[in-house]
Amino acid sequence: MASSSGSGPASASGPTSGSGSAAAGTAAGAVTGGEAGTGAGPSGASVASVAAKPGVWNVANLLTMIRLALVPGFVLLLVHGDGHDPAWRSFAWAAFGVAMITDLFDGELARRYGLVTDFGKIADPIADKAIMGAALIGLSGLGDLPWWVTAVILTRELGITLLRFWVIRYGVIPASRGGKLKTLTQGVAVGMYILVLTGPLASIRAWIMAVAVILTVGTGLDYIQQAIVLRRAGLAGEGAEAAGQAREGGQPDGAEQGRDAERVGAAQRDERGQGEAEDAAQDVPEAGSRAAAAAERRRGA
Repeated sequence: MASSSGSGPASASGPTSGSGSAAAGTAAGAVTGGEAGTGAGPSGASVASVAAKPGVWNVANLLTMIRLALVPGFVLLLVHGDGHDPAWRSFAWAAFGVAMITDLFDGELARRYGLVTDFGKIADPIADKAIMGAALIGLSGLGDLPWWVTAVILTRELGITLLRFWVIRYGVIPASRGGKLKTLTQGVAVGMYILVLTGPLASIRAWIMAVAVILTVGTGLDYIQQAIVLRRAGLAGEGAEAAGQAREGGQPDGAEQGRDAERVGAAQRDERGQGEAEDAAQDVPEAGSRAAAAAERRRGA
């Protein structure tokens, strides 16, 4: 889900702020919601961002909560009596249909009106898996749906959910058209299995469920591939960012360390040469003194 929040109109904070403060507010507004900012600089943008953050109690999250609350009621309706009463199965089908409709609208409302919250990000997929899992397990328990179908679908759904959390620090795997078609096909197939159908309709629902299973497996493999690519790209980006921070922080790389070693060696050679020159300069006066002493001795002799 993607949220968008707008900030308030631009205003100058006083004579000392001038046009610069207003421009800063406008830039902050563009970052947070595409409108003018508060005009009070970073602090104003921060206040506007906090004020625009949606609360947990909004219509999108309420629809998600309704879907969660429908799960136990749906199960009771499905297994009422011996679990094969057409009337109670119709009530269960109605509850399942309401849950599926809320799933269609809560995400759309959250994205369109900026109602995305952390609670919604976590509760929405849980509600989806809860209602679908309850239906599949209940139908298999009643003997209306093979257990292997339930196992394949639930393994895929839970696995992809865990996969999304595994790569969430590197990005979000967007829902593909195949994934949306899979969800629609699963909902239709499971809904038809909830109803007590006979004759051609029973055969049709079996074929629809077969298509749902194929889409479930195919889209699952596609999501796995996307997750691997996303994680590799994220790791590469983190490595490049760490290298850039190291250079900005003044930490020398390999080439710079080599140049430093060459400079240190040159300085040491200069010091040795200077010491040898000083020693030679000291030797010259000593040689002159010895020569003068030898001349004095010859004259005395």
